[in-house]
Amino acid sequence: MAGCAARRAAPPDPLFLPMPRKLFVTTALPYANGKFHIGHIMEYIQADIWVRTQRMLGNEVNFVGADDTHGAPIMIAAEKAGLTPQQFVAGIAAGRKQYLDGFHIAFDNWHSTDAPENHQLAQDIYRDLKANGLIETRTIDQFFDPEKSMFLPDRYIKGECPRCHAKDQYGDNCEVCGSVYAPTDLIEPYSTLSGAKPVLKSSEHFFFKLSDPRCVAFLEDWTQDGRLQPEVANKVREWFSVRTNPDGTTSEGLGDWDISRDAPYFGIEIPDAPGKYFYVWLDAPIGYLASLKNLLTQRGQDYEAYMADPQLEQVHFIGKDIVTFHTLFWPATLKFSGRKVPDNVFVHGFLTVNNGEKMSKSRGTGLDPLKYLELGMNPEWLRYYLAAKLSARNEDIDFNATDFMARVNSDLVGKYINIASRAAGFLAKRFGGQLAEVSADGDALLEHMKDVAPGIIELLAEREYGKALRETMLLADRVNAYVDQNKPWELAKQEGMDARLQDVCSTCIEAFRLLTIVMKPVLPALAAQVEAFLKVAPFSFASAQQRLGAGHVIGTYQHLMQRVDAKQLDALFEAPAQAEQAPAATETAAPGGEELVPTITIDDFAKIDLRIARIVQCEAVEGSTKLLRLTLDVGEGRTRNVFSGIAASYQPADLVDKLTVVVANLAPRKMKFGVSEGMVLAASAADEKATPGVYVLNPWPGAVPGMRVR
Repeated sequence: MAGCAARRAAPPDPLFLPMPRKLFVTTALPYANGKFHIGHIMEYIQADIWVRTQRMLGNEVNFVGADDTHGAPIMIAAEKAGLTPQQFVAGIAAGRKQYLDGFHIAFDNWHSTDAPENHQLAQDIYRDLKANGLIETRTIDQFFDPEKSMFLPDRYIKGECPRCHAKDQYGDNCEVCGSVYAPTDLIEPYSTLSGAKPVLKSSEHFFFKLSDPRCVAFLEDWTQDGRLQPEVANKVREWFSVRTNPDGTTSEGLGDWDISRDAPYFGIEIPDAPGKYFYVWLDAPIGYLASLKNLLTQRGQDYEAYMADPQLEQVHFIGKDIVTFHTLFWPATLKFSGRKVPDNVFVHGFLTVNNGEKMSKSRGTGLDPLKYLELGMNPEWLRYYLAAKLSARNEDIDFNATDFMARVNSDLVGKYINIASRAAGFLAKRFGGQLAEVSADGDALLEHMKDVAPGIIELLAEREYGKALRETMLLADRVNAYVDQNKPWELAKQEGMDARLQDVCSTCIEAFRLLTIVMKPVLPALAAQVEAFLKVAPFSFASAQQRLGAGHVIGTYQHLMQRVDAKQLDALFEAPAQAEQAPAATETAAPGGEELVPTITIDDFAKIDLRIARIVQCEAVEGSTKLLRLTLDVGEGRTRNVFSGIAASYQPADLVDKLTVVVANLAPRKMKFGVSEGMVLAASAADEKATPGVYVLNPWPGAVPGMRVR
């Protein structure tokens, strides 16, 4: 098959390679229009653990990241802020370090897609694609804002959906009925930037011919040869065949990719095409290479020689929302510009909070990583907890506050840290910190742990962090059983048992050291403290096959980790406090404990479709303490499914057959427990502790399902 990569043999066992691996690793580039959110931090922690694992195996790794800085949204945000785009993204970039350092995420380099290296590489890659016959120009019609004097990206055009006639839908798809369409299909379109009615205007655009048989043949093979997780490969396979779109139309195979945008645009200029710029998704992944090139240049290394090394493995960690760009556009761009293609693209799912609730700062259901650090919460609590839930699969995971506290306090402190705290004091006070020879029972325990360690290390190398930590905690259980069986606190009280006490405590310290070694990629800061306490060189995985041995003297034990305090979690998820100001004599008090929102017009209100609904059925949601599932009759000839966070205030049976009011034109939202098709209106005070309770609106008798509330 022309253009296909040869099928690869299964990768060798990562623990027993004949020579060190050479790895180039990246995470997805965050868009430089805002702070890091918890999803970024989860991805960076996942990649950081893997990178640390590889280094402890003796492999060479370059781990780089960058800010994704180009595109219309940043240009527009900068304009609103009264800044140049460069000034705007520089301000965002200045805030990155406190997050990365705070959670012990150790990139070798953090760069920018607006850097000179990226401008040069993007233009070089474009020229190579063009020389390979894969770039063509076409004249297209697209919407133009006459007031802003700019072509409008699809997301900056709104109008009435041509299928279901829902108002205020975006220019590429309807969030109500799910239809996909062209912006020109919208009814009564308008620019979200100026409110003006856009006009159609012709423009020459540049396309990457992804439909070329060479590209199709290469991608069909590349996506199915083991580089992707099976579930991701299966999903990507759908793009190569005829498929039915949400609006009932069909699409056949791969389509060509529009890689250009017209001025004004913040981006990289297309060579020999004045007023034309690369679409941000063309140059953003090239930022991986640019950041690497910048790093190697700083070191005095040859970037071209590094990338030409056949032993080099290129690995990307990304979220499932950008799979298409990284499994179709990116590898094809690299392949047909004559460059190395990725060896693996590792995809992870989304992070939800407290049993699948959507994150919301105003409701206190968001997890702000900077707030987490500012509250003095240990970053390695979060690293451990996320790792305990992550696997090699593309799966969503949930941060549950109760589970978080239980796992940290039980596993890390109760099982792991306590091993050292129960033994180190006796060794320091009675034996000057000196370890002794261990007896047969201790030797059997340590040999078992040494035998199990390679399997745990291999799970880490395979990104099966949850399984690795479960196996580690099973070893910790075994050590704690040994402690409980020998009871060093009782041995310390018995005359003539000093030798046995030193023996048991030495076994505990040796075991604690081994547990620390296999958890070092997850808990790097804690591991450094343990290395200092034990007076040893930095751990590698090879250290797991050794012992400190009799006569080794450890340092003074300082407590290594505190337990999670429930008050910290309460503060973490506490909704932002309202500004407390004493009202002037002429001012009115804030009703319900919160200020009125800014004034709207009658036209704004008319956009919200409020309808009378009858609650046909109501039931608790398994796995959630807050949600009830309501089945509603809104007079449509069908029922709707709505989830509502009112479980603390109502028993399901009390709501059945009651009337209420629902926001009927709210876009459906996919939740962990199903799809919610609206929102039931309810009242509550701003401070629910002072004035507890949530009160569902209940219309007077006479109203019937379907009536509109005006």
